[in-house]
Amino acid sequence: MPKRSAGLLLHRLAEGRLEVLLVHPGGPYWRNKDLAAWSVPKGEYADGDDPLAAAEREFAEELGRPAPAGARRDLGEVRQASGKRVHAWAVESDFDCSVTESNYAEVEWPPRSGTILRFPEVDSVAWFPLQAARERLVRAQVDFIDRLLALLDGDRDPEPPGLLH
Repeated sequence: MPKRSAGLLLHRLAEGRLEVLLVHPGGPYWRNKDLAAWSVPKGEYADGDDPLAAAEREFAEELGRPAPAGARRDLGEVRQASGKRVHAWAVESDFDCSVTESNYAEVEWPPRSGTILRFPEVDSVAWFPLQAARERLVRAQVDFIDRLLALLDGDRDPEPPGLLH
């Protein structure tokens, strides 16, 4: 069974443009990677767990603060190259990412070396305009931006009908 993760894709309007909040994974593997390395704040969940509750829990663990209030809008699931399935929800928020503190993880590095390193799960949190986010997101997660845009486009009021003469 492939691993499953759940996360929240925060979005806001800043100076008239749409931005999304992304996180950069910590640790030695990701240290010098930027493009196609960022993610929505997310984490794994087990069979029987509520994915949305897991998304909120993981947000709090990775950013050190509770997930912001607001409607959770389902963006569905994507499958990453590793086989991991990621489910995300969109949340409109002007979350202040200048004050975050990630939980820590331990990993053997280099692999099979016997050396255990401790590092933050997330080493950077930032708001990105959509084009920059598309470049930085793990490839499969770019679909979440397209789905967010479709959701927001569906929210717009229809054009007023034309006047009939």
